[in-house]
Amino acid sequence: QVQLAECGGEVVQTGGSLRLACVASGRPYSHNNMAWYRQTPGSERELVAALSNGGNTRYADSVKGRFIISRDGAKNSVYLQMNDLRPEDTAVYYCNLPYYAGMEYFGPGKDWGQGTQVTVSS
Repeated sequence: QVQLAECGGEVVQTGGSLRLACVASGRPYSHNNMAWYRQTPGSERELVAALSNGGNTRYADSVKGRFIISRDGAKNSVYLQMNDLRPEDTAVYYCNLPYYAGMEYFGPGKDWGQGTQVTVSS
């Protein structure tokens, strides 16, 4: 089983930046596809950004040009650099090891961390 631990969420003003981090353990990290999701109360969890083990990225339209997903294989970590934050980015952010069909993103995997709260004040 994979253990995922997110951190880095906090309260930030509109236009500010944050960098989220997730440490993965329990299986060889360097071969994992990784992704960030977010969820607000009453809404379904949505994909924010995904990074395949081959280096392909996928972003939600709402964050394109503002967020960047990256990884550090040596530290078993994946990051989400969030710039130009907006109140609508307020959510709990989770990392995950998603499923891919070949090179195409397929959907979230079964393991989740506890999430980290990001709050963007207007």
